[in-house]
Amino acid sequence: MRIPHNERLGSDSPDAGPERKCILSAEHGARDALIRLAISPDGGVLPDVHARAPGRGAWIGVSRADLEIALAKGKLKGALARAFKGASLSIPDDLADRITIALTRAFTDRLGLEMRSGRLLVGSDRIAENARMGKVAWLAHAADAGEDGSRKLDQALRVGRDAEGSGLRGDTLPLDRAALSVALGRENVVHLALTDAAAATRLTASLQRLLRFLSQPEATGAGKTETERDERSASAADPLATTN
Repeated sequence: MRIPHNERLGSDSPDAGPERKCILSAEHGARDALIRLAISPDGGVLPDVHARAPGRGAWIGVSRADLEIALAKGKLKGALARAFKGASLSIPDDLADRITIALTRAFTDRLGLEMRSGRLLVGSDRIAENARMGKVAWLAHAADAGEDGSRKLDQALRVGRDAEGSGLRGDTLPLDRAALSVALGRENVVHLALTDAAAATRLTASLQRLLRFLSQPEATGAGKTETERDERSASAADPLATTN
């Protein structure tokens, strides 16, 4: 199988999976950590976050801010021209917005899948009960969640993990309660939890890619310390707002 020059496979670890090369930074990273760009039939450059579009792709692993700079300075256009071997391209001015929306939808789709499977918990009382029994593998709070409610669930998480005094806390999402409620078809979704470790790993990978692009502190499952989470603004912008 022929491998395009900008899609090198390989890793020092057999478990790390295939790697890709960012066309802007020239750094290599795990395929699931980077974002694939593809060309539509009419030559438009579009995000392909699930890497399913046919044909040649180009990969980026930079933040939204860096992408916007590269777009403004023409660096992205040159990198894409090389990656797609001179094909006629049209880069939308709102490419960064489209990527944000696509990454956000990928994350919320994963949330919905885990809810339908019965592995996603919502509701403070239910989450607290499972957390105290040590059954919560991942805990998260909406961007606009009340500090008091979040602290109580974080404490329940630490009790269940036998980690009192460690500062262990849930992740703060880059989505407010309104966006989470719409995504899950529930009213007033403020806190979320997963009871399955494998599901938590899958969801965290999707969340990490979104947070990395937004230049926000990355998720580590239910493993944030107080200092790390306090650095994240509770008034994070809602990436879904641009879809309306």
